[in-house]
Amino acid sequence: MDEKDYSTLTNQELVEEAKKKKLSPVANAFFIGFLFGIVIYSVAQNTWGFLTLIPLFLIYIFVKESKKDKELKKMLKDRGLE
Repeated sequence: MDEKDYSTLTNQELVEEAKKKKLSPVANAFFIGFLFGIVIYSVAQNTWGFLTLIPLFLIYIFVKESKKDKELKKMLKDRGLE
């Protein structure tokens, strides 16, 4: 994936980046909860295996993206572009 340093972006580029990442935190929470439910169900049914690891990996990706979104929001707030 493309790692961007938000401090080097111009105001225009920063606003465009924020528009691209406009996924709702509620949607992220829903997907994380849904995937976590799959993991719990899998463990309860004693089917711990490869198909249980896929949701765990996807949860990791959603959480990592969430942290990047927080960094972007902080940079927007610091520059007064909210």
